[in-house]
Amino acid sequence: MREYVEIGIGREARRAFRLDDVSVVPVRRTRSSSDVDTSWNFDAYSFDFPVISHPTDALASPEFAIEMGRLGGLGVIDAEGVLGRHANYREAIAQVAGIGAVEEEDFAHMDEMLNSRASATRILQKLHSAPIDFDLLGERIATVRDAGVTVGVRVSPQHAREVAPKVVQAGAEILFIQGTLISAEHVRSGGEALNLKEFIGSLEVPVIAGGVYDYTTATHLMRSGAAGIIVGSGDTTSSKTLGIGMPMATAIADVAAARREYLDETGGRYVHVIADGEIENSGDIAKAIACGADAVMVGRPLAAAEEAAGHGVYWEAAAAHPRFPRGSVVPTGYLGEREPLDVILNGPATDPYGTMNLVGGLRRAMAKCGYTELKSFQKVGLAMRR
Repeated sequence: MREYVEIGIGREARRAFRLDDVSVVPVRRTRSSSDVDTSWNFDAYSFDFPVISHPTDALASPEFAIEMGRLGGLGVIDAEGVLGRHANYREAIAQVAGIGAVEEEDFAHMDEMLNSRASATRILQKLHSAPIDFDLLGERIATVRDAGVTVGVRVSPQHAREVAPKVVQAGAEILFIQGTLISAEHVRSGGEALNLKEFIGSLEVPVIAGGVYDYTTATHLMRSGAAGIIVGSGDTTSSKTLGIGMPMATAIADVAAARREYLDETGGRYVHVIADGEIENSGDIAKAIACGADAVMVGRPLAAAEEAAGHGVYWEAAAAHPRFPRGSVVPTGYLGEREPLDVILNGPATDPYGTMNLVGGLRRAMAKCGYTELKSFQKVGLAMRR
């Protein structure tokens, strides 16, 4: 039952909940974690665990995407990032990471920190102002494809019509049409609207689209033919810059409800729900799936990996917007002693707060609650923490 509170005369707001507000509830029966199956099957593709890297140059160089795939997850390349704009992408990323690597406590005054972050954003915007070289981008995609792992590529809704067919031709196997917010039909005065139903129908690869926050938008995207729906917008600053957002536990549950209705409506077409936001540790992954997600998109925690292109510095793709960035270039706290991606995902962990062995934490949570499969874990009990 949805709960509304009065915030003033004649104005109500729905009460919603973050992942931090809920906990999974164990039951009488427990399992051995060795019996837990974390595999995730999407369309014709199978993965050992339901973790997707957020599509940002701070993570996904071709080498990172290959290692992510080799370990059993899915690494996503940003088609509109520096990989397709600069031949020496390592040098381009290093320009941003070099400024963003300074920790907050190393600044004498807050103004110094803000100026440093702004400088990193200006460099990122300048790097993204270079035109996309589709031949160069195709080479990056081919490098991942030739390694024998599944190729995921992200395009923005604004440039999907131009960019998507070219990345599919270059070898993208799963296409992400992803922005901070998305709708089934983008209306533009004086221009041609992007109708996702028509556009997705013209593509030969499965499409995952997002982000969304509500039942209605999710339903429209499912009816457009999207095979997966992204809930949330990662670690962007949309709530501060636009005032837009929805706590993730509620958003995931709402979109999962839309999926159930759509499954009945279509007589069996299942659309996957991907959670992208408030995912900071293995406990958050477990809670996102418990709320109804099939997989999670992880950003900042993976930036601590040795293979991450930003060398411990993280930013969202939206941080490079030329007029209205919605993200910041920030250090992760693991600038010095970073760990291999395998350790971040599969352990062993030395950190007691769930930032390492992400998959192992999910597996153990499922085992402690008596579940051996991801789909059944979506039925686990939930409790409010306050």
